[in-house]
Parts: sequence; C-alpha cells; structure tokens
Amino acid sequence: MSDCCSPKGYKWVFSEKSARAEAKRYRRKGLDSTSRRIVDFLRTQGVGGKTLLEIGGGIGAIQIELLKAGASRAVSVELTPTYEDVAIELLREAGLEDRVERKVTDFAQAAGQVGSADIVILNRVICCYPDMPRLAGAAADHARQLLVMSFPRQTWWLSIGLGMGNFVLRVLRREFHIFLHPPKKIVATSRQHGLEPVLDKEGVIWVVAALRRVA
Repeated sequence: MSDCCSPKGYKWVFSEKSARAEAKRYRRKGLDSTSRRIVDFLRTQGVGGKTLLEIGGGIGAIQIELLKAGASRAVSVELTPTYEDVAIELLREAGLEDRVERKVTDFAQAAGQVGSADIVILNRVICCYPDMPRLAGAAADHARQLLVMSFPRQTWWLSIGLGMGNFVLRVLRREFHIFLHPPKKIVATSRQHGLEPVLDKEGVIWVVAALRRVA
C-alpha cells in the first residue's frame, strides 16, 4: 500500500464512531441513495440463490438487503476491524448472521485467500485505495457473473473539492488520501479481466457501473 494511506489512517476515517452513526442512519432511513441504486439494479438482474462478495462493505447494509431479496450467502471483506461489532449486531437483528462470513484484510493484497462469487460489489471503495488497477482487477477476477461498482464522477468541481480535502488531511498529518481515479480507466481495467459493461449511470457525485462476465 502507498505511503499516503496506512491502517491508522483508514481507522481514523472509518472509525467505530462513524460505524455506529452509519448504522443508526440505516436503521432509521434504510439505504443511502447510491447503495439503493446498486440494490435496485441487482434486483432487476435477479439475486435469488446468488452468492455475494462485497469489498469494503462497511456495516453490511447492502448485503442485508440483498440477502432479504433472496441471495443465498455473502462474504464481506473489510480493510479495518472498526465496523465488525456494528455489522454483526445488524446481522443478528436481521436474523442473517449465519449467512454472512466477514473477513478483515486488504482484499487487493490477499485476493487469493478469498473465494469468487456470483456478484461482486465495490461501493465507494475505489476512491479510498491508491492502486486502482490491482483492486479493480482482483474484484473483476472474483466475479463469476456481475461486478457492480460506484466511484466519483470526474468533474472539475469534484477535483477541486477532493484536492482541498486532501490538503486538509496532509495538514492534519492524517495517513489517508482520497483518489479520483478516471472512470474510463476503472471500467477499462475490469474489461481486461473478461467483463463487459451493462450499466453506467451517473448521479450528482457517484457513478454506478456494472459489468457482466462474458460467456
């Protein structure tokens, strides 16, 4: 991993406090808009009996919604342990703890230790990781049928905003960086691993893209 980001930096951004706040919002309001777009799209594709792999799934809300919609099992791979207690609590509340396996590891570095799945999800994860080709490529390799991702649009105002955010992080000496990887390169990387685009939908900030395994 690049010197810009360390386990300490990730734990500061994705802390136990933020996990609890995210879980509170999910209990009150359900999925956020970007996560909802991902779940709605996958429902149109059919999730019944499918296996899921979510990389950087945080509290696991997308997994819970897709398991309720008929998916069979899920594996969650999270970079830090800060979400684990809250995620397990939510699974217990939903009666789904026996259908999800949670792992704490750097997926891009340890992809060989994680099995493939019918559907792989990367929701707002690529912008937090320095080596986009390695992460997106490993995720694509693990998708037997579909890879669904969300990442920031490439606009001038987002570039300025993220640049200012990164400057503040450097001033505060936080070992974390936000990345605006070019969307076309993200999709191109996935295509190099045998997938073809089936969805490219822009929101105000986030693009939701999906690619299907070529038969």
